[in-house]
Amino acid sequence: MGIFGSIMNKIFHHGADASTAQPNATAPAVPPSTPSTPPTAAPASLTPSSTGVDVGAVLSEMASMKGGGGNYQTSIVDLLKLLDLDASLSARKELAEELNVHEGDAGSAEENIALHKAVMDKLAENGGVVPDSLRH
Repeated sequence: MGIFGSIMNKIFHHGADASTAQPNATAPAVPPSTPSTPPTAAPASLTPSSTGVDVGAVLSEMASMKGGGGNYQTSIVDLLKLLDLDASLSARKELAEELNVHEGDAGSAEENIALHKAVMDKLAENGGVVPDSLRH
């Protein structure tokens, strides 16, 4: 799973226990003898489009649990830190490659702003409800 996949997993499965956030990590949730359940092409954690997760509310809740969360609304570094993910330059370079973001120099304010916008756009494309305040 790439960095964006980790971002999506942290947001879309916030508050879920480990067994629902990590399907197939332990025993299967549905017995294999259930013929009425067709197999899916991807695990539930990778198909959040049916969930309609309120990204703004989840991030706000996470920020309140951590004493504010910095400026996660506009800063990719603060967003990654809020999600307990690597916010280093190398991680952001990897995320930029994943999301095909090539604005400014690596680590520049221009690239970081474009990365934050790309993450929010991609969350929305994958079923997240992203408020305008997070899309700049």
